[in-house]
Amino acid sequence: MKRFVLLAAVALITSVVAVPAANSAVGTDSSALRQAVTVHGILKHQQAFQNFANDSVATFGHPTRVDGSVGFTKSVDYVARQMRSYGYNVTVQNFTFDRFVETAPPAFAQIAPNAITYVEGTDFLTMEYSGSGDVTANVQPTNDIVIPPGATAGTSNSGCEASDFAGFTPGNIALIQRGTCTFREKVLNAQAAGAVGAIIFNEGQPERTAVLAGTLSPPQVDAPAIGTSFDLGADLYSLIQSGQTVSVHLAVSAAVVTTPSSNVIADTTSGRADRTVVVGGHLDSVTEGPGINDNGSGSATILETAKQMARLGVKPVNRVRFAWWGGEEFGLLGAEHYVSDLPTSELKNIALNLNFDMIASPNFVRFVYDGDGSATAAAGPNGSGNIEKVFAAYFATQGLPTEPTAFDGRSDYGPFIDRGIPAGGLFTGAEGVKTAQQAAIYGGTAGVAYDHCYHQLCDDISNLNNTAQDQMSDALADATLQFAMTTSSVNGTSKASTQATASTEYLGTSLRK
Repeated sequence: MKRFVLLAAVALITSVVAVPAANSAVGTDSSALRQAVTVHGILKHQQAFQNFANDSVATFGHPTRVDGSVGFTKSVDYVARQMRSYGYNVTVQNFTFDRFVETAPPAFAQIAPNAITYVEGTDFLTMEYSGSGDVTANVQPTNDIVIPPGATAGTSNSGCEASDFAGFTPGNIALIQRGTCTFREKVLNAQAAGAVGAIIFNEGQPERTAVLAGTLSPPQVDAPAIGTSFDLGADLYSLIQSGQTVSVHLAVSAAVVTTPSSNVIADTTSGRADRTVVVGGHLDSVTEGPGINDNGSGSATILETAKQMARLGVKPVNRVRFAWWGGEEFGLLGAEHYVSDLPTSELKNIALNLNFDMIASPNFVRFVYDGDGSATAAAGPNGSGNIEKVFAAYFATQGLPTEPTAFDGRSDYGPFIDRGIPAGGLFTGAEGVKTAQQAAIYGGTAGVAYDHCYHQLCDDISNLNNTAQDQMSDALADATLQFAMTTSSVNGTSKASTQATASTEYLGTSLRK
C-alpha cells in the first residue's frame, strides 16, 4: 500500500459515545473477543509471513511476498489452510494481471535550446503502463495549461479533451499539465493527435509540485510517457512561450508480464447473506521487502480475529466474509477483480467493507477513515459515516484520541466505494511524516515517517509497534463484531452497483490523475 495521508486538524475524542451498531443505540459487548485477540497470537502469523518471505530469497535475492513469488504463494496457502481449520467456507480466487516492468533505465534530456540531462527520480519518473519508445522530437504544449497555477487542484484541464490538441503537429512530444482527468485520458488524447511521447508535469499548487509517480492503468499505451515536477514542466513551457524551440530525447523500455495472484475469501457458516460484512486487507508485499507491517499487520490481525471468533463460537447475525487480497501493490487488483467478478445481485448483498492496511507502524498515529468527509472533504458512500462513528466511539471508550484520514484510493476499500458500498477502516501511517502536534498526542518522534521502512527491505518482523498493534487490533475486533451482530442496516447498501460512482486520486501505489 502506498498512501499520502490527507490530514485535517487533530481531533481529540474526549467524551464517551454510545457505540452505534450501524445506527442502533446499543452495541454488542466485544470484550471477550478483544481479550482473545492478542498481540502474541497476531505475531505468530506475522512470523509465518516473514518465514515465507525468506523462502523467496533464492529467486529474488531478498525476502519478499510480492505476487508471483513463493513467499506470496505460501502466504495464500497458509491463510486458506488456517481458515479452513477454523471452520470457515474458504475459496481461493485465482487471477492474473499484467504487471508493468521497465526492462532498461529510462532516459530524458533536453537537447535544445539547452543541453540538460534529467535524473530519474529527481526530475522525472516513468508512468506505469507507459509505452516503449526512443524518440527525439520537439515539445509542444497542449491548450489549457494554467501557469501560474490556479488556486485549487484541478484548475487545469490540459489534455483532457481532443480540442486541447487543436493544431498539434504529429511527431511532436506533448507537454501536458496535471489536472481534472486521469493521466491515461491525457496520454490517449495525445496519441490520437499524433504525439510520439508525453510529458505530464505536476499542476503547481502547494501539494502538487513534486515529481509525478503516476499510473496510466492497464493496458499499456503505445507512446512513452513520463511524469515530472511542476518546476521542470513550467520551465519547458516558459521556453516555448518565449518563442524558442524545445527539443528533447525521451526513451522508455517497458513491457507487461503476466503475473499470477490470488484472493482468499472465507465466509462464516451462518448469518444473513444479504447483509454481508466484508473484512479485508491485502496479503501481498512490494517486491523490495517482506511487507510485515505493509500489510502483514492487517492480514495477521484479521486472521487472528477470525480464529478467535470461531473459537468463541460467535454466531453472527450477518454473514462475515474475511478477505485477503492479492495485487494491491500493483493497483488494488485483487479487490477490483473480486468486485468486478460478482454478479450485481451478490454485489448488492455487501453491507459494508472494513479495510485494514498497515496497523502496526513504528511511529504510529491512530488514523480512522473519514467516512462522512467532515474533515477531509472526501466522504465515502452513504453509510460510511456510521462506520467511522463505530470506530470513534470505541476509541472514546478507551480514552484514545484518533485522527481522520481520507478515502484517497490508496488501499483496497477503493473498488468498494467506487461501487457505492459503505466502507471504513484503520491505518497507522506510511511514508507521511509525524508532526510535532501528533508526537505530543501519540508519542513517537516528530519529523520522522510513520513507518521509516515503508516499501523497503527493513519492513520485517522487527518493524512493528506492538502498542499500535494491540490498540488497533482491539478496534478491529470490536468493529467486526458490531457489524456482524447488528440488526440495523448501514445506510447505502442499496446503492451498490456494477458501475463506478467515485474517482479517487490514487490507484493503489500510484497517482492516476
